[in-house]
Amino acid sequence: MLTPLDIESKVFARTLSGYSIAEVKQFMREVLTSYEKLYRDNIELRDKVNMLNEGIQYYKTIEDTLQSTLLLAERTSEDVKANARQKAEQIIKESELRADTIINDAQNEIYRISKSKESLVRAYDASKIQMRQFLKAQLELTNTTDLELNLDSYEDEIRKNNEASIAHVNASANNELSYNEYDTTNDDDDSSDNEQG
Repeated sequence: MLTPLDIESKVFARTLSGYSIAEVKQFMREVLTSYEKLYRDNIELRDKVNMLNEGIQYYKTIEDTLQSTLLLAERTSEDVKANARQKAEQIIKESELRADTIINDAQNEIYRISKSKESLVRAYDASKIQMRQFLKAQLELTNTTDLELNLDSYEDEIRKNNEASIAHVNASANNELSYNEYDTTNDDDDSSDNEQG
């Protein structure tokens, strides 16, 4: 590409029938002026293009950095959500296990109390029956006129009442023993459950 200096220093050969030297010089000056302007504009535009390319490169770098940061933030957010979800599920499972343990303990306690109540009610009923029979025998004794005639029957009645009372007490004791064995078994089960829990 020609420079303004090339145009300015250009020398044409002279001939007898050539162009007017003054006109050629005048035209060359005009061409030189226009070319200098174009040349300067071209350099300025090249500098602007380079500067804009550098700016574009800078913004591309920022865009890449922002995309990397955004991806990292998204990954971090997903990790935090996953961790929170796992922790919530773990807390729920532990709470359910604790609730099941509490419910089982309460049901076992209710069963023990119910059995104890039944045993006490049976013992109370047995005592009432024994007391009624004793009072009935005493009442019959006070109604008799001949003490000697009724003494034998009174002894038989007392013996029968005693035997019935003893049999009833033994039956209650056997029931209590079997309940205690069952209760001990349940306690062992409960303790083993608690140890496992």
